[in-house]
Amino acid sequence: MQTSSIMKSKYWRIATEDLVLQKNSVNHSLQQTLPEELGKGYSNIFQIANDLSFIETHFLPTRDLAILSQIDSQDPRMVITLDLVGQSRFRAHHGQEVVFTEGYTSITTFNSTLGERHYHADRPVTQLRFVLTQSWLEKYLERSHDRWFRHGTLQQISHRPTTQSGFLAAQQLLKHPVSGELNQLLLHAQALSILAAELEPLCAEYSATAPNASAKDHKLAEAIRAIFVQEFKNPPSLTELAKRLGTNQFKLKQVCHQCLNTTPYGLLAEIRMHIAYQMLATRQYHVGVVADFVGFAHASNFSAAFVKFFGVSPKSLIKKSRHQPNID
Repeated sequence: MQTSSIMKSKYWRIATEDLVLQKNSVNHSLQQTLPEELGKGYSNIFQIANDLSFIETHFLPTRDLAILSQIDSQDPRMVITLDLVGQSRFRAHHGQEVVFTEGYTSITTFNSTLGERHYHADRPVTQLRFVLTQSWLEKYLERSHDRWFRHGTLQQISHRPTTQSGFLAAQQLLKHPVSGELNQLLLHAQALSILAAELEPLCAEYSATAPNASAKDHKLAEAIRAIFVQEFKNPPSLTELAKRLGTNQFKLKQVCHQCLNTTPYGLLAEIRMHIAYQMLATRQYHVGVVADFVGFAHASNFSAAFVKFFGVSPKSLIKKSRHQPNID
């Protein structure tokens, strides 16, 4: 497995198989529990339907923890994660990362994935994850959404604040755990309510852009993203970018709007901000260092852009990471 030397030295690593697995007779789930020497925490796994499962996770590890995860599936899968408390991340073996941020819902898709789930010591995490297949999803949708599943490896297709209705439904699910003979029926209904709320913005975005975007346009959009991911600190101008991709500036803007629902520079800002967030959350870098790394000449300009994007300042994020409250 490929990881950096920093990651190897920082995290205590275990495999998913090292979690204590037992049946929970109260709510008819499978429960995975952290070994006592690593802290408090458990995940309840509910199989709602053949192609739909729900995982409720509450972790409070006593050391920085990495849990190895490997999933292989013939049918493409989507994972919708509501992060209610704390922060964690998933690092794929090829280097891609997905950060799960408190108050945000992340939607990812994959056929197979190998990587690690990272949790910080003494910081509580509460997450709800819904795992579903493309086949299950398309039973409820009017048309195919193949572009969500166009890559076999991990891709993040959405990261936005959790909807109010989704948040309220999630809180209701946590406060009133499903049990008894109506377990499956009630859980299924609550799951559908949350999924509908969190998928609605993504479906609306798809409806607005999909009719005018061809497969060639999507390929161009991914090429634009790939260049900005590699060259986010010193990105090419639109003129240079268009020349490198064999097109023109108008086409670049059109494709970004249709396929990514943003502008070229909006895409660049998104990439820079998410990289900055990941760096700040580690508490290993000063704001000025992060600002320079992602291409800002002045820390004040970076801070203003960060606040506009995330709604919090870089310094408050670092402070919050240091003083995350404990849970019982």
